[in-house]
Amino acid sequence: MLTRFLPATAGFAPLPRVARLTAVTAGLLALLPACSKNDEPATPVAVANPSRISVPQAGIYPEGIQWDDASQRFYVSSRARGTVGTVRDDSTYAEFSQDTRLVSTIGLNLDAGRQRLLAAVSDNNFNPSVQNQSTYRNLAALAIFNTSTGALSRYVDLGSLTPSTFYPNHFANDIAVDKDGNAYITDSFAPFIYKVDLQGNASVLLENSQFRSTSFGLNGIVYHPDGYLLVAKTSDGTLYKVTLGNPLVVTMVTKTQSLVGADGLLLMDNNTLLVVAGSQGTVFRMASTDAWASTTATGSFATGAVSPTTITRRGSDAYVLYPYGATAPRFRIVKVAF
Repeated sequence: MLTRFLPATAGFAPLPRVARLTAVTAGLLALLPACSKNDEPATPVAVANPSRISVPQAGIYPEGIQWDDASQRFYVSSRARGTVGTVRDDSTYAEFSQDTRLVSTIGLNLDAGRQRLLAAVSDNNFNPSVQNQSTYRNLAALAIFNTSTGALSRYVDLGSLTPSTFYPNHFANDIAVDKDGNAYITDSFAPFIYKVDLQGNASVLLENSQFRSTSFGLNGIVYHPDGYLLVAKTSDGTLYKVTLGNPLVVTMVTKTQSLVGADGLLLMDNNTLLVVAGSQGTVFRMASTDAWASTTATGSFATGAVSPTTITRRGSDAYVLYPYGATAPRFRIVKVAF
């Protein structure tokens, strides 16, 4: 409650007008609550290609992001709710789709031409409403949504493709889609890349001992128009090139830049790859002149200690996702600048 300012009386010399205004302003400011970065207001007005969108939604804990140019909105996944949501430039968040089988939605891929949004589904106890059930560290699935209606058109079980006696743990992470509509999904707990065709038929494209890790293995994946995949391994930052014509041909991309903590990947053009290294708080721009036999760093964007996850293209720009923690009051989508 504000107190009333008393007029000058005997024994009290009136302050100059500027000093009085300064005192009043200071008093009012002292009553305002302190603002932290987490209290930052939402974007009040949509602007073209904003540099940062702050979304005041608690408990979303997004992992994946895709920009939809047709509807002018971002799709974001949710580790903590298992839903898929949308974000507008004015920070407006809306639920796009949900299903009880979606314990946690992880990586996303928008197949715009076929009106499909693909989401990797896993369970690592991120969702507080679903804890320590039979799917814990054992769920790997692909959910496919119709972008016109939000309906879940297909749910494909991937974890059951291999005997649990050999690989009891699974974590479907990221998705790439080729020109024919085949989807390729990484498993971070088992050394697999899965393939799901347009009819929903699932198979193990590749099992390779190089993909094994005692912590977190394969993560980000992109399809290159020349007919191969580029895949990142989180634990040691290795980049792999997988030839789709012969998946047994797997080569390590030679590099000098450490990409430890590699998460999401984005192919900006045939020779430029953006790598989100979450544990390093950096987005690296990598270039290749030899069809990704080797690569060099040509730029970097520091995100700070926000554990960025993945990245999406919007026109000629790229936007990286800052999820913060599972209980954070907001998340952010930030334009990358090298």
